[in-house]
Amino acid sequence: MAYVIVALLGLASGVVGAIVGLGGGIILVPLLLYFGIELGLVDGMTPQRIVGLSVIMMIFTGLSSTLAHMKSKTVDYSSGFLFFLGSVPGTLLGAYLNKFLNVKDFNLYFGILLIVLATILLVRDKLKPIRWFVDNGRQKTFVDPDGERHVYGYPIWFALLLTFTIGLASGLFGIGGGSILVPAMLILFLFPPHVAVATSMFMVFLSALVNSASHIYLGNVPWLYTIPVIPAAFIGAKLGSTINQKMDSKTVVTALRIILLLIGIRSIIEGMWG
Repeated sequence: MAYVIVALLGLASGVVGAIVGLGGGIILVPLLLYFGIELGLVDGMTPQRIVGLSVIMMIFTGLSSTLAHMKSKTVDYSSGFLFFLGSVPGTLLGAYLNKFLNVKDFNLYFGILLIVLATILLVRDKLKPIRWFVDNGRQKTFVDPDGERHVYGYPIWFALLLTFTIGLASGLFGIGGGSILVPAMLILFLFPPHVAVATSMFMVFLSALVNSASHIYLGNVPWLYTIPVIPAAFIGAKLGSTINQKMDSKTVVTALRIILLLIGIRSIIEGMWG
C-alpha cells in the first residue's frame, strides 16, 4: 500500500511541478510529510529521507520536462547553465545543514519560505517592472509564437549570487529551486513566463544531479521508494509539460501563486501547532 501511495504522490508532484516549473519536490515534500509522518502510511519517513527521495525524483521530472520543452524551443540553455553553476556550492551546503532540522522546524521554515514566495507573486502585477537588472546586465531576446518580442536579462554577478541562495534552499528543503528561481526570473529578469518555466526545469535537472549525490553520500535516500516514484514522476512531468505549453501565461503564474500559498500556510500550521 505504501508503494501505491508513493507512486500516486510522485505522479501528482510530476504533473503539478512541471506545469509551474518547480520540479515537483515542492509538492512531494509536504505530501510525504503529511502521508508519511503525520498519517504514518509510508514507513521510515523522516525529513531527511523525504528530502533524499525528493531530490532523486527531481532528476527524472527535470529530465522529462526539459525534453518536452526542448521541442517547443523555450529552454534558454546558456542561462540555465549559468544558474546551475551558481547553485552548486549552495546545494552542497544546504544538504549538509538539512541533517540538523527536526520535523517541526522543517515544516515551519519551509512554510515561511513558501509564503514569502507566494506574496511576491501575488503583488507582482501591482509592481512596476524592475528594469534595472535587464538594463545593467546581459540582455537576451525571445520571440513568442505570436511574433511578440520579449527582451530580458540579468547581471551575471547577481544571477550567481541569487542561484547560490536558491541552491542552499534546494539542498536544505529538497525542492527544485524553481519555486524561487521562477519568481525571480519573472519579476527581476523579465523572462517570458514559458521561457522561465522551461529554463527553470533545465536547471532543476542539472542541480538535482548534484543535490542527489550529496544526499546519497549522507545516507538520506530510501532506495526502495525510488522504484515507484521515478516512473510515476517521469510520466507526470511529461504530462505537466504538455499542459503548460497549452496554458495561457497568466494562468501559469496564477497556479503558482495558489499552490505556494496553500502549501505554505499548511506547513507553518504544522510547524507551530502540529
